[in-house]
Amino acid sequence: MEKTTYMNPYLAGFFLGILLLVTIFITGRGLGASGAVKSAVVATTVSVAPAHAGDSRFYREYMDEHPESPLKNWLVFEVVGVVIGAFLSGLVSNRLNLTLEKIPTITNKVRIAGALTGGLLFGFGAQLGRGCTSGSALSGMAVLSTGGILTMMAIFGGAYAFAYFFRKLWLPR
Repeated sequence: MEKTTYMNPYLAGFFLGILLLVTIFITGRGLGASGAVKSAVVATTVSVAPAHAGDSRFYREYMDEHPESPLKNWLVFEVVGVVIGAFLSGLVSNRLNLTLEKIPTITNKVRIAGALTGGLLFGFGAQLGRGCTSGSALSGMAVLSTGGILTMMAIFGGAYAFAYFFRKLWLPR
């Protein structure tokens, strides 16, 4: 079996840092994905339940910031570009594999339930923290924000702490 090669992680980190600085220079704010999800949720709520959206301060404030459409927020285009770019990268490098990655001792249902639960918890935490890891940690650290540095420490500290307990879900028995 042929070994998969990836970009040097230090070079990739360097390019991510350059992209982040260029984004801050051009837009005045950093990268982040949770804003795109928030825009999609607001647009869906306004379409499905306009009376509820009109009665809610949260939705009204967001709609006031984006009067044309929440989906015209540049973060939506960023996330769409990331998805398309990832797909094209996998296609070009012959790494496109549409399979569910899991160990044999876990069923597809458990793997999907775990992924969905983790995604929902991450999204809820991103809303509480006023941004995802990209927005809070990377962009915060790029401008030397104490909150960004603390967020990055909490992310990696939490990952190391929980990895011990969750590693059995991935290691073969």
